[in-house]
Amino acid sequence: MGSHARRSAVSLSLISVVLVLLVASAAAAVPLTKISSDPYTNPSSQHKTQVEPDTFASGSTIVSAFQSGRFFDGGASNIGWATSTNGGSSWQNGFLPGITKYEANGPYDRVSDPSVAYDARHGMWIISSLALDEPGPAAAAVVASRSSNGLSWTNPVTVGSGGSPDKNWTVCDNTPSSPFYGNCYTQWDDNGNGNRIKMSTSTDGGLTWGPAKNTADNATGIAGQPLVRKNGVVIVPIANAFVGSILYFKSTNGGASWQATKPVAAITDHTVAGGLRSLPLPSAEIDNKNKTYIVWQDCRFRANCSANDIVMATIKRNTVSPVVRIPIDPTTSGIDHFIPGLAVDRSTGGATTRLGLTYHYYPVSNCGQNCQLHVGFISSTNGGTTWSAPTDLAGPMSLTWLASTSQGPMVGDYISGSFVSGKTHPVFAVANAPVGGVFDEAMYSPVSGLVSAGVVATGKESPVTDRADHPLPTKPVTVR
Repeated sequence: MGSHARRSAVSLSLISVVLVLLVASAAAAVPLTKISSDPYTNPSSQHKTQVEPDTFASGSTIVSAFQSGRFFDGGASNIGWATSTNGGSSWQNGFLPGITKYEANGPYDRVSDPSVAYDARHGMWIISSLALDEPGPAAAAVVASRSSNGLSWTNPVTVGSGGSPDKNWTVCDNTPSSPFYGNCYTQWDDNGNGNRIKMSTSTDGGLTWGPAKNTADNATGIAGQPLVRKNGVVIVPIANAFVGSILYFKSTNGGASWQATKPVAAITDHTVAGGLRSLPLPSAEIDNKNKTYIVWQDCRFRANCSANDIVMATIKRNTVSPVVRIPIDPTTSGIDHFIPGLAVDRSTGGATTRLGLTYHYYPVSNCGQNCQLHVGFISSTNGGTTWSAPTDLAGPMSLTWLASTSQGPMVGDYISGSFVSGKTHPVFAVANAPVGGVFDEAMYSPVSGLVSAGVVATGKESPVTDRADHPLPTKPVTVR
C-alpha cells in the first residue's frame, strides 16, 4: 500500500470507534469495543494481527499502543495506537509515523515492545518501542514517539542504541512536589551482553535522552517496569535474565545513578499448554502512598505445580511482602492463569487502594493442543486483602487464531489496563477464526470500563510447592 493510501486509511480510522459486540461465549457478558485492527498488507508479516498492548491514563485520556502485523521471528510492521479522550466512551486510532518502512518511510524494518507514558510537566505523551533491522531481525535501537494530545505523533527520537536492546519500558515523574518532577525514565536490557540492565533519563519531555547507565551491581534482567514514588525515588521491578526470580532496584537521585538489585521472590512457573508464548514476566504498578504492587504467573500454590495462579508481592519503603495468591478460583480448579496486566488506581492508597487485574486463562490446564483461551478480570477495593468474583471478558479462542511466532502463538508478552474515574480500562487482543487465510486478531476494551466489585475471598494461602516444571533457560531470555 502506498504512503498516500496509508494516510487515507489512517484518516478514516481516526473516526471515533466503532464496533461494539458481545464476545461469543456463554460466560462472557461484558460488551467490548474494537479499538483498532491491523491495516497492513506486506506479505512478510501476518495479517490481520495485533498483539502486546500497553496503556497509560491521565485525567480522562487513555492512550494504548500495540504491535500491528506480527512477524513470525520478531517484531511487527508497525506500532498502532488507540486513544480515548473521554474516559473510554469513544476511541480514535492510527499508527506511529517514521519508524518502519511501512509508515511514512521510516528507516527501520520492524518494531516491537510498545510502552506508553505521560509527562505531566511537559504535557507530553511518549510511546517507546524497540526498532529492528533485517535480517535476523537485529535489534537496532530503543526509540520514542511523542504527542501533545495522544492523537498526533512525531517521528521517533533515539533513546538508546548499541548492543542488542530488548524489552523497553518508560515512566515519568508526575508529582509536582518531587525534586525530579518532569524526569522520564526508560529501562531496557542489552541481550547481546547477557541482558545487562540499562536505564536512560530525559528531562525535556522525551525529546532527548541521557547516556545508558547500569545498576551499581551491573545486574542483568528483563522486562523491568519502572515506577516513581511521590518523593521522586524510582523503583524498577524486573525479572532476572533467566526469568527465574523477581528483583528490584532504585534511583534516589533522578537517574544520576542506579542502586544494586535486591530480591523480591523466586518464580515457580508451570509450562502453559499448547505452546502458547507465555513467560512469568512481572506487571507492576504503584499507589498514591508509594506502595509497589507486582504480579506474575506462578504455580507454587498448586499441588505438583499443575497450573499457574496469578500471584502478588508488594514493596513498601524497603520491605518486601510474602508472595500471596490472587484467589481467582480454588487451587484444585485445574484452571491455568497467565499473562497478567495489573492496574492500580493512583488516586487511592493504603487500605482503600483499588486494583484491577486482567489476565488470560485456560479452563483446563492440561489441554494439550486443544486449548481454549479466555481473558478474565478480577478486582480489589482494599489493596488486595480481598478480591471480587472473577469476570470473563473474552473467549473461548483457539490458539490457531493467534499470530504465530518462533516462541509460540501470541497475544503478547504482557498486557495492560489503566484506571479512569474509578473504573479499570484494560486493552487486550481478541481473536476470531481466520477467514480466507487472513487472521482476525485485534485490540478490544470493555465499553464502559470495569467497576471494582464486592469482596468474596482472601488470598492468604501457604505455598504447596517450591519447584517449577518449567526448566530455566540455558541462556538469557530474549522476547522481541
